[in-house]
Amino acid sequence: MTSTGGEGRPARVLPADTVGSGPRLVVAHGFTQNAGAWGPILAALARHHEVVAVDLPGHGRAASVRADLAESADLLGGTGGHADYLGYSLGGRVALHLALARPELVRRLVLVGATAGIEDGDARLARRQADDALADVLERGASEHPDQALDRFLERWLAGPLFATLDPGDAALGARRANTAAGLASSLRLCGTGTQGPLWDKLGALAMPVLVLAGVLDVRFAALGGRMVHAIGPNATLALVPGAGHACHLERPAATARIVEAFLA
Repeated sequence: MTSTGGEGRPARVLPADTVGSGPRLVVAHGFTQNAGAWGPILAALARHHEVVAVDLPGHGRAASVRADLAESADLLGGTGGHADYLGYSLGGRVALHLALARPELVRRLVLVGATAGIEDGDARLARRQADDALADVLERGASEHPDQALDRFLERWLAGPLFATLDPGDAALGARRANTAAGLASSLRLCGTGTQGPLWDKLGALAMPVLVLAGVLDVRFAALGGRMVHAIGPNATLALVPGAGHACHLERPAATARIVEAFLA
């Protein structure tokens, strides 16, 4: 595995790890994760692909990078180039922005546990305020308990209902600890779901093949995935991972990898 990029690099690329060979597949992680937090699915995908795992702004080696969703998408495309793209949750929203802004870079798109945004303005504002409040918790904790703030936040985050089906042993907690409180706070403020304008009316512009993936137990995102596929059109497919919740790639990595591989074949 090789590494490119660095925390202070001014170029329009993100730090990334590359493993495997074959057609390029760029993978973008979720909030509190990083390039090292993919678990067994990374090796499974690397059997047939050159997998480029990035650190998104505010995470891992890009902890000091400050970027909103549009800027993050530009950085993602600058790092991955012409490739297949897979994004999970936060990474899915970034990859979706890239596919809409620079479709010439995206051969095929896989969106895992992602959304096209909150349509209701009041609900979107409430979500932004909630994300800002979480960022306040991170920043206050870093000030008052610098050695414990990140661990306390990760424990709180992973205890949320979104991850009720995720076994703690599969949560890649060690990799998540490579993040910083300040970086995660910036990600919440700049790339939280509440910052995202709704993209539902733009989804029909996606012309590349799209796979929308969710855990069957993740009822909310499975329903959102169905809506996204309908809005995109006949080039989009919905697949549900049996026995998995929101973090289906960590909960059922082999099953998730098989679905992704079949789509990319």
